[in-house]
Amino acid sequence: MRSSSRAPVQPRLNRSMPSTSVPSTSVPSTSAPSTSVPREWDILRAASNPDPRPSDHDALRPLLEAAVDWDALLRLADHHGTSSLLYKNLAALADVIPPAVLKSLRQRYETNVHKSLFLTRELFRILDCLEALGIAVIPYKGLVLSEVYYGDMALRRSGDMDLFVRPRDVLRIKAAIRDLGYLPRLLIPEVAEVDYIASGYEFTFDSPAGLNLLELQWALQPRFYALDFDMEGLFERAAVVQVAGRSLRTPSANDLLLVLAVHAAKHVWGRLIWLCDIAQILRRENLDWDWIENRARADGIERILHLTLLLTNRFLATPIPAPMLDAVHRDEPAQSLVEEMESSVVQEVSYEEQKISYFRLMMQLRERPRDRLRFLARLTFTPGPGEWEAIRLPEALFPFYRLVRLVRLASRFARG
Repeated sequence: MRSSSRAPVQPRLNRSMPSTSVPSTSVPSTSAPSTSVPREWDILRAASNPDPRPSDHDALRPLLEAAVDWDALLRLADHHGTSSLLYKNLAALADVIPPAVLKSLRQRYETNVHKSLFLTRELFRILDCLEALGIAVIPYKGLVLSEVYYGDMALRRSGDMDLFVRPRDVLRIKAAIRDLGYLPRLLIPEVAEVDYIASGYEFTFDSPAGLNLLELQWALQPRFYALDFDMEGLFERAAVVQVAGRSLRTPSANDLLLVLAVHAAKHVWGRLIWLCDIAQILRRENLDWDWIENRARADGIERILHLTLLLTNRFLATPIPAPMLDAVHRDEPAQSLVEEMESSVVQEVSYEEQKISYFRLMMQLRERPRDRLRFLARLTFTPGPGEWEAIRLPEALFPFYRLVRLVRLASRFARG
C-alpha cells in the first residue's frame, strides 16, 4: 500500500511566492504561473501557515517592509477567511506592522474566538439532543476542522455548523432541533419533503442567535452534479476526535480530503482558506493515497483532486505528495485548467451558479464523458425548491415538476 510516509517532493514554487524550502529537480514540477499578483496577495499567502517557523517570518519580513496597501490586505483576508491566520503570522513581526492594522486584526481574531465558543456550545447542545434520540451525525468543517487540523478553533473563521446526516434521519432531526430554536430557512411543503431529500442535499437553519447557523447535509452536492458519494461509507469510516474536551466523530482524513476538494471545486476554489484546509491535512496526516486515488477514480473526481493539489501547491507552496505526482502531471486538462482557476481566484471572478458558464466549467472538471452526460440530464430534469416555489402542484402531479424545471432552465439560459 502506498502512503505519504515518504517525504513529499517539493515541486517548483510560484515565482511571486517566497520559497522556504529547496525545490527538487528529480521529479516533474508544476509550471510557474503566468498570473501577476500584487504584493498584498504575496503577503496573504505567505502568512497563511498556522504553524509558522522563524524561516517563514524571515521570508515575510521583506514583503512587509515595502509599501503595502493595508486596507486591501485586510479586505483580502476577510474575503478569503484567513484574517486569524494573518494575525497570528503578523503579530510576530509587530515592529513592521502599523499599530492600527495589528489592532484591527486582533479585533477580528477576538471576534472569531467568541463566535467559535458560541458555536461550540450550540454544537454540543445539538449533539446532546440527537444522541438522546439515538441519531448519529458527523460534524465537519468549521470549528471541528479548525480544532483538529489547526490546533486552535479560532484560527479558522467559522460562520456556521455543518453536520453530515443520513437521509432517513433528516426529518427526525428537523423536528428535534425545532425545540432548540432552529427553524429551516427553506419552507418545503410537507408533501414534497421526501422528494426534496431525494433530489437535494441540505437543509439550512436559522436560530434566534443568528441566520444560517446550521446546515444538515445528507449528500455532498445537489443530485444534478452527478456525484453519488458513498455517504454510508463515510459514516462507517468516521474517526473519533477531541473538540473542546469532547469526543465526537468526524470524517476520516482520507474522506475529508475528497470532501473538501469537491466542496472547493463547487465554489471554483474561490477562497484561500479552503486550500489552507487541504494543506493542513497534507501536512498532518499520513494519507492512504491508494485508497484516495481509487475512490476518486470510482467517483469520477480525479480531475477535481488533481486541480485541488495543483492549486494548493501554487498558492501555498504545499508539495504535491510524491504518490500523486505522476497522476497529476499526466492529467493534461488539469494542467490547462489550473492557470484559469488560479487567475479567477486572484481576480475574484464571480461564477454565478445559475449561469451556463458555470455549468460548462463544472462539466470540464469531470474526466468521464458519462459523468458529463449524467450532469446534463440531471441538471435538466431534477426539480428543486425554485420549481416548488414557482408553482404548487398536488402530490399526484409531482412528476410534472420535471417539465417545470425544464421550462425554467430554458428561460434562464435564454437570458444568458
